[in-house]
Amino acid sequence: MTRAVLACFFLCTWNLVTEAQEADAMTMPLAAAGDPAIGRAIFSDRESGHCVLCHQVDGLEVPFQGNLGPALSDVGARLTEAQIRLRIVDNTKVNPGTVMPSYYRTTDLHQVGRAYQGETVLSAAEVEHLVAWLSQLTGRKE
Repeated sequence: MTRAVLACFFLCTWNLVTEAQEADAMTMPLAAAGDPAIGRAIFSDRESGHCVLCHQVDGLEVPFQGNLGPALSDVGARLTEAQIRLRIVDNTKVNPGTVMPSYYRTTDLHQVGRAYQGETVLSAAEVEHLVAWLSQLTGRKE
């Protein structure tokens, strides 16, 4: 694809993202419904989602879970899918001082390597997989 086509795609996608955002939530999914099993794998993988480096989930059999960010064992009981989605896409919309990266934003970023400029950290489908899994975490033992 040419740079112009890619730029148009990202600008159009970002316009849809900002239009779908309401207060502290993003109601419009970025892709088809996610698969919780894939979301769990993305969360746990230290090379793709990187989530487990900062967050902890009870019962997740991954060593050395992080404690920089909040524990997410009950995030599905605290936040809606739309709220979880926005926090993954761009947590600065909710918490401007956050250290959490924006996983689906391409503009107004700092210190992005030239090879990664204009690209999101996660794909739209990966965001939706994470939303599907995280929304199931209610803190209840099953």
